[in-house]
Amino acid sequence: MGSTDNDKEPEGRPFIHDALSSLDDQAEEQSVKRNGNLRTAIAHIITGVIGAGVLSLPWSVAQLGWIAGPVLLGMVFPMVTLILTFLLCDLYRYPNPEFGHLRVKSYPQAVKLHLGEKWEQICTVNVVISFWLIGVAYHITTASSIRAIEKLICYRREGDEASKSCTAQENSFYETIIFGGVQIMLSQIPDMHNMGWLSIFATIMSFSYSTIAIALGLFQVLENGSIKGSISGIPAANLNEKLLVAFEAIGDIAFAYPFSLILLDIQDTLKSPPPENQTMKKASTIAILVTTFFYLCCACFGYAAFGDTTPGNLLIGSAFFHHFWLLAFANAFVVLHLLGGYQIFSQPVFSIVERWTRRKDPNNNNNGFVNKKFSIKIPILPAFQLNPFRLCFRTTYVLSTTYCAVVFPYFNQVLGLIGALNFWPFAIYFPLEMFFKQRKIRAWTRTWIAFRVLSFVCFVVTLMGCVGSLERIISAKFS
Repeated sequence: MGSTDNDKEPEGRPFIHDALSSLDDQAEEQSVKRNGNLRTAIAHIITGVIGAGVLSLPWSVAQLGWIAGPVLLGMVFPMVTLILTFLLCDLYRYPNPEFGHLRVKSYPQAVKLHLGEKWEQICTVNVVISFWLIGVAYHITTASSIRAIEKLICYRREGDEASKSCTAQENSFYETIIFGGVQIMLSQIPDMHNMGWLSIFATIMSFSYSTIAIALGLFQVLENGSIKGSISGIPAANLNEKLLVAFEAIGDIAFAYPFSLILLDIQDTLKSPPPENQTMKKASTIAILVTTFFYLCCACFGYAAFGDTTPGNLLIGSAFFHHFWLLAFANAFVVLHLLGGYQIFSQPVFSIVERWTRRKDPNNNNNGFVNKKFSIKIPILPAFQLNPFRLCFRTTYVLSTTYCAVVFPYFNQVLGLIGALNFWPFAIYFPLEMFFKQRKIRAWTRTWIAFRVLSFVCFVVTLMGCVGSLERIISAKFS
């Protein structure tokens, strides 16, 4: 670790070894091989960012209209995300962003070091819940795409006259179970250090289906010979209904951008030199620019193509069914991408729980269930080690997200609620509070006031998204 018994912490800071309080943690730190670079960091970010949310963005822009939609999607949210991302990148080394000798490996650990153990406990619980909800959303999205492929095959086999029989079955039970079964196997990947290959593969898949969605929207606009849509978006029966769907649309956009919760986990995979915060800032900038371009193209072409009939998920609506092969491949790419996307948001949970389990029992070295590993070799694949506790806990975790996705299969509403719940506390509030502590920003200075105003505005956005999404989930469940 490069520290000694004589190291002193700055006044007002927790003692540095509180974060690595056991010999197990120090041994783990010495055994970790960080070989990540700019390319793998970009891949991890894009895998986590371009996911379930991108396919709902045309619907979101359709609810907000041609001014508010593109402005929020292409300017406001990416700028806010990038600013707060830069602040988080500087938290990886403690206490100094450039020369601090303690690595901050996760979001909750950063909260503990800068805001105290009480806030860390609150943050950890909410982080686990948020990742779990994202896992549920990825199940729902995957099941929707698999079902879309099944409908396409039905249309191809029976023709347009069989549209009723092809769309009659809306239950996604079996598709959700299939995705959950595959995730049980992928969840045995030890940690994020070992899944760079999966993120790169998932990134390629995300670019593939996003490009197809953009192309299909553009082809439809050219076929229509006009750009559909309006300044105010899709009309509603009354003002209350319009506000609720607009709030939900804002929640969907909020879901599409921030990756604050996994940023430090990704940064911990990077080798140095150069300093990890420099590499991560560059990777974040490139990734956000790329995702913003794809988001704007996908959302705007989708809305321009369909106007008031824009579907909630661009790749599962019936409007493109005459482009059979393109649509089938796009939905297959979505499924393949979310195989990696689910793991990006699950591995931090696995790490939190497994570290806590090792620390809970001071004699855990003698606990075979927690520590013993079995080597398994599957033909063609490289050998890997299986741990009993890892197998049981991770399997239970995946099964729980699978069950919830079966019970609440509401694509747009779930994405909007998750985005709203995550956006303000994790992408805005905690990063700003940690920034104030790290840089010793005094109250009522210009910087303090500017960021407080930003935080308040984002808090209002979070409330709006929660209200709109919750109301529509309740309506969908009991209608």
